[in-house]
Amino acid sequence: MPIASPEVYAEMIDRAKAGAFAYPAINVTSSQTLNAALQGFAEAGSDGIIQISTGGAEYVSGPTIKDKVTGAVALAEFAHHVAKHYPVNIALHTDHCPKNHLDGFVRPLIDISAERVAKGQNPLFQSHMWDGSAVPLDENLQIAEELLAKTAAAKIILEIEVGVVGGEEDGVTAAIDDKLYSTVEDGLATAAALGLGEKGRYLTALTFGNVHGVYKPGNVKLRPEILKEIQDAIGAKYGKEKPLDLVFHGGSGSLLSEIHGALDFGVVKMNIDTDTQYAFSRPVADHFFRNYDGVLKVDGEVGNKKAYDPRAWGKLAENGLAKRVLEACEHLRSTGTTFAK
Repeated sequence: MPIASPEVYAEMIDRAKAGAFAYPAINVTSSQTLNAALQGFAEAGSDGIIQISTGGAEYVSGPTIKDKVTGAVALAEFAHHVAKHYPVNIALHTDHCPKNHLDGFVRPLIDISAERVAKGQNPLFQSHMWDGSAVPLDENLQIAEELLAKTAAAKIILEIEVGVVGGEEDGVTAAIDDKLYSTVEDGLATAAALGLGEKGRYLTALTFGNVHGVYKPGNVKLRPEILKEIQDAIGAKYGKEKPLDLVFHGGSGSLLSEIHGALDFGVVKMNIDTDTQYAFSRPVADHFFRNYDGVLKVDGEVGNKKAYDPRAWGKLAENGLAKRVLEACEHLRSTGTTFAK
């Protein structure tokens, strides 16, 4: 299937919420990790979301170029070509973008998609995230409203963050404190500013104790019931059941019961990065340790080309990441839910 059209992406989200499942949103940093994610979704029979962060996009552009837009566009164009051969629907998304990167990342990418739509084509990316967690809520929503008007016109879905995800990702660090928990007031302010679809569709990353990276159980207390409280409050005011399409950030190490609770309360997308990074790297380490004399020219020997050929260990890495995507689909209940024709 080709990359999801705006209509297909909207249906993906609607089906996930109605079925109380979510799509893994897999961060990628290369053609290899992108191919691995596609493989995992196909093996799971699940539609899915593939996303790239500002740091990932900069990396893709080349270590001496470091141009986020170039990297994001290049990987998205690659995805549009290779995804045609997989029997699932895939949406492309850009992950956390703080205020200081909007002009150099999200806004130019929206403009590129707007130009494509004006020519009768689909947008390059299906959604973009504005991460306003580091600014006051009023400013966060003011910028979100401006971006929502542009994304809606370009047939793109906007993702916002209301609250703070702890830990560190791509140089953005947040403390582990009470700000990790969104409030009912935060949710009501979001609905008042952005509407509930009439101004354009958006996803909301409410926070309920989420932390980026790896942490041991007990270090952070997840409270998915917060999502229900906010959904119920907004729903009561506007007469809609589970009015927000929610996103789960910082889920590495979460208990399955916590994940399923979040799905029941309206989460349709869960970001997965740390776990897939390890799943990609672990088979490479194993290969290099097991084939030490082959991947290195030790003691004047010539090594073994078949051992150090990037395709040899690259396939292992891709299979490792694909298996983790398959596992994520099972945890998020999306296995076998594709409606690709």
